[in-house]
Amino acid sequence: MADSTGSAVPQHIGLILDGNRRWAKSKGLPTLDGHRAGYENLKTIADAAHDRGVKYVSAYIFSTENWNRSKEEVSYLMDLVSLVFKRYIKELVKKKVRLHWLGTTENLSPKMIKLIEKALEQTKDFDDAHLCLCFNYGGWQELADAFNSLKADESVDIATPEDIKRHLYEPSVPDVDLIIRTSGEMRLSNFMLWRAAYSEFYYADVHWPAFTPEELDKALDDYANRQRRFGK
Repeated sequence: MADSTGSAVPQHIGLILDGNRRWAKSKGLPTLDGHRAGYENLKTIADAAHDRGVKYVSAYIFSTENWNRSKEEVSYLMDLVSLVFKRYIKELVKKKVRLHWLGTTENLSPKMIKLIEKALEQTKDFDDAHLCLCFNYGGWQELADAFNSLKADESVDIATPEDIKRHLYEPSVPDVDLIIRTSGEMRLSNFMLWRAAYSEFYYADVHWPAFTPEELDKALDDYANRQRRFGK
C-alpha cells in the first residue's frame, strides 16, 4: 500500500545502529571490532537503500551522550568517524552521493571540524542521493540550538513550526518517513525528535552488523503496507 504521497518507497529513512558491541560479544570478538563491523555495514546498507529508491539515509553514528563511554571506546569511535570523512568520502564522490552532517561542534577538535567541512564541500553539488551522518548529535541539543538561533533571527516575531524547521541542523533534510532500529531495542534515544513527528517505526531483532540488505527489504516491505494518515 502506498503512503499519502503515493509512493511505497520512503523518501527518508533513519537508522539507529544498535548492537555493535553485543554482536562482537556474541562472536567472541573485542568490543571495538563490533564498531568497525558496524561502520562497514553502514556503507552496505546505505548503498542498498539508495539502490531501492530511498533518497535520504540518516545514520545515528555518535550521540552527544556517547561521550560518557570509556576513553578507549570514544577514541576508537573518533578514529572510525575520521575514516568516514577522510576515506569513505572518495566513494561518495564516485557515487555522487551528497553528504550531510547533523550535530554540534561542542567537544570536537578543530582538526575533526576541518575534516568534516572539507568532506561536505566535496559533495555539496550532488542531489540524487543523500547520506546524513548524525555525529555528535542529540535531538534535544538540535532543538536547543535551533531555538537559540531563532532568538537571534530578527525577522521572526512569533515563531511558527516552519520557522523552527529553518533553524534545525541541515534544514534541507526532510522529515524522516521510516526509522529502523536494530538489536530488538524499542526506543527513540533522542534521535531526530523534530523530524520524527510522523515517522513510521520498524524494529529488527538482529544486531546492526548483521542487518543485511535482505533485512532492509523486510523493513521497506513492512512500510509499503502501512497507511500513513498524518492526523487525518
